[in-house]
Amino acid sequence: MAKFVVAGKADCPKYAEAERLADILQGSLPNFRANKICVRPDEWKGWLDATCRKNGWKHEDSPLIWRELVEQGGKGLLLGGYLDFLNHCKDYYGISSDVDAELMLSIAAENLEAQIKLLQEEQDRLRLIKPVHVWITGAASHTSRILIPNLLSAEIFPEASAISLHLLDVEENQEELQWLREETHALALSTLHQVTVHTDLQEAFREADVILLLDDNGEEEKQRVMRRYREFGRLIDAGASKGVKVIVSGDSYPNLRCLLLVESATSIDSHQFVAMATQLENEARAVIAEKINVRPTDVTEVIIWGNISGVSYIDLQRAKVFNFQGPIKGPAFFSQSLSRIWPDRKWLETDFQDLVRRRREGVTSKTGRAASFSAANGILRVLKAWFGGCGPGETLSAGVRTSGHFNLRDDVVFSVPVTFGEGKWSVVSDVTVGDELRKRLELCEDELYREKQLELENGE
Repeated sequence: MAKFVVAGKADCPKYAEAERLADILQGSLPNFRANKICVRPDEWKGWLDATCRKNGWKHEDSPLIWRELVEQGGKGLLLGGYLDFLNHCKDYYGISSDVDAELMLSIAAENLEAQIKLLQEEQDRLRLIKPVHVWITGAASHTSRILIPNLLSAEIFPEASAISLHLLDVEENQEELQWLREETHALALSTLHQVTVHTDLQEAFREADVILLLDDNGEEEKQRVMRRYREFGRLIDAGASKGVKVIVSGDSYPNLRCLLLVESATSIDSHQFVAMATQLENEARAVIAEKINVRPTDVTEVIIWGNISGVSYIDLQRAKVFNFQGPIKGPAFFSQSLSRIWPDRKWLETDFQDLVRRRREGVTSKTGRAASFSAANGILRVLKAWFGGCGPGETLSAGVRTSGHFNLRDDVVFSVPVTFGEGKWSVVSDVTVGDELRKRLELCEDELYREKQLELENGE
């Protein structure tokens, strides 16, 4: 597969001809693919400088053309400008340009005029539609690619007539974001209003209704990520909708990252921020389902307490099971408590807890990243609950600032059972916290407080 990127100024005649040649090759060769990036003249220099700096290239004019090393998995190989691309087309594909300079200028002028007209039409259209603005950070991640088609379904945002996706990756993965933008448009889904890509942090979260934070750089990048999250919080405070809903995902300090957002976005209600524990909750449900031979969706009301990526406890006191093929059966809405079906308390308190953690760690160690499908599924489950796509009163686990519930500290984000309604989460208070569970919660609480204190010391 030959995969090229042709980028240039909208009013550049050489870019117009390079674009035309790329179209010819793509239409005639089954293994040739070209991605075209047309940049407005006033934005070209900044875009070119950033792209060359990122890739270690030197190039000054329009167009800029490079080849993506698809098979080798490496970074792009700079081809050069228009003449370099023209010579490449002649040497490898036997195709040359016979367009004179005057016609190239005419094409470029028409190209620019068409883009200005399209931009104006798009701006007029945007003013008439009130889409849900969904921002995704770490948008170049595998989890993001899984999420996007699902976010555009009516199942997640049942009352939204249109959705605008804003893809942010501050690691300056401009090329990957552009490819993702094109792939998203190619879905041709009726709910998709627009897709924008961003690598400039100062553009982040403008008019955001939903923010999904997927940045998860591991222990080595911890301090840099924590500083970034404080900045994220300030930007959310300044630019997002006051009713914005924020979900923090990932395996690296989700509780702490969520806390930094809450503390920095002072004008946004803390009941609109959650750290996602549903991934761990779903994995626990899958282990139980496998043990008693039901589907994971048949297991409900599993509670995750504490530090999602650290010391936590999987509480099954309220767990219910549907469609269990045992001595007692009933219709589809009939459920039984897990303790009745599986009375082996020792297994539930020891082997089960370890098994869930080992499975999660095993996926991460094999792939070098968090389980993307599981993470995406957990985020979608929270969004469904938040936007009314689940049953009323459905209990989920989420890391939230608890404000004294269960006598927990109010200066940390702690995973507790919650329900969603009217755009905010509410803690489920009718849960029994006996002496044994209290000791477990205190261990979780101590670790979260130590994480916070360490971050304060390093941030000074």
